Amino acid sequence: MNRRHLLSLLGAGLLALWLPLASVQAQAPTSDPLPSWNDTAPKQAIIDFVTRVTREGGRDFVPVEERIATFDNDGTLWAEQPIYFQFAFALDEVRRLGPQRPEWRGKEPFRSVIIGDLRALLTAGEKDLQEIVTITHTGMTTAEFTKAVKDWLATARHPTKKRPYTDLVYQPQIELLRYLRSNGFKTFIVSGGGVEFMRAFAERAYGIPPEQVVGSSAMTKFEIGADGKPVLLKEPEVEFVDDGPGKPVGINRFIGRRPILAFGNSDGDLQMLQWTAAGDGARFMGIVHHTDAEREWAYDRQSHIGRLDMAWDEAQAKGWTVVDMKRDWRIIFPEPREKPGDLP
Repeated sequence: MNRRHLLSLLGAGLLALWLPLASVQAQAPTSDPLPSWNDTAPKQAIIDFVTRVTREGGRDFVPVEERIATFDNDGTLWAEQPIYFQFAFALDEVRRLGPQRPEWRGKEPFRSVIIGDLRALLTAGEKDLQEIVTITHTGMTTAEFTKAVKDWLATARHPTKKRPYTDLVYQPQIELLRYLRSNGFKTFIVSGGGVEFMRAFAERAYGIPPEQVVGSSAMTKFEIGADGKPVLLKEPEVEFVDDGPGKPVGINRFIGRRPILAFGNSDGDLQMLQWTAAGDGARFMGIVHHTDAEREWAYDRQSHIGRLDMAWDEAQAKGWTVVDMKRDWRIIFPEPREKPGDLP
């Protein structure tokens, strides 16, 4: 997703299991591995690719240890409209903390957030928006931040869908992640979102453990707390921005292998897709195109969130797989669950 313009606003705060080699064998599926995908070209391209790279002795066979798949998060694994969900968390945190900070009622941008003056908030400048995120994402331990995110996800509801944010994951992508892992792939999130924000829910929502989440990060500092126990404190300085050209850098730094499959949805994913395509052997580059205004949202070149422009053009020129959400996905969101955040 394209976060370059928003990450400059949001600052440092801004959002399966490895199978042993001996146990992994490529097997022909006995049933449809992607039931929420319509039987259109993207589904067939995915199945064909996985079949080719897992067929021992085949020309395109890829050893298990090299089966790396990377996915953007916002707009690729879950929804991202009308604002990135991590920024929705930041706004709700300002409201939650407001009673403890009476001085905020006379100070912008906090006053506008607390009283719900969205018009004023929309005209806020870069510095004000960055301050919202900084105050809600730093100055605490990593454990305190993770708890705040989990508490928010357990109660918050999307403003228009009226469902928990973790219910707004894409069912077809959950099936794709499972399908890849069942064929020996190791699945990673590589996103411009905050790494600790995503790690708070990625394993429950996607089956992707924390160590397989790559994201933007702030500096952290080791200290001995008042109780004598060591803690990591989140500081306001930027450490790493995992967006645009930062994604291949993050992949190299934190994964150490070039993906053979990558999925994104916006110009912020272009360099990750280019990096994947430049490798040797069989490669799969996928883009989610948001075309379903009725079930989700329809947007691309002109969107202020998740702009798909240059990446779309390159996908058309290079023959990458573009998933038309309206045409290619039979289901978008899973059925509501009793425990939000669990895998659908």
